[in-house]
Amino acid sequence: QVELLSSGGGSVQAGDSLRISCVVSGDTTPYYCMAWFRQPPNKPRSAVAAIDQNARSTYTDSVKGRFAISYDSSQKTLYLQMSNLKPEDTAMYHCAAGIDEVDDCVVVETSTPYVDYAMEYWGQGAQVTVSS
Repeated sequence: QVELLSSGGGSVQAGDSLRISCVVSGDTTPYYCMAWFRQPPNKPRSAVAAIDQNARSTYTDSVKGRFAISYDSSQKTLYLQMSNLKPEDTAMYHCAAGIDEVDDCVVVETSTPYVDYAMEYWGQGAQVTVSS
């Protein structure tokens, strides 16, 4: 059974940095697509960043240049390094992963950004709160 366990959330000031992590346990099959999503209070969940098995990463426009997604296969851990945080980054952040090599593991920019891939596994979430 695959489990994704998030950690590293917290409360910070605008301009601060924070790194959240997502440890994958269970099946050791290589993951084709991994991503971070976020859901602010009373708003829909949207994609933040995605990374595929070739380490190609894509981001929603609002975080480009500030956030970086990475995956350490030796630690089976997905990271999201967040810099120059803004109050609008406040949300519950969820990691997700998938194994099937179908579709494109990329963030599609729309009014509610999404990843053009059906994620199979989801983490429980890490709360990030940014104060002005």
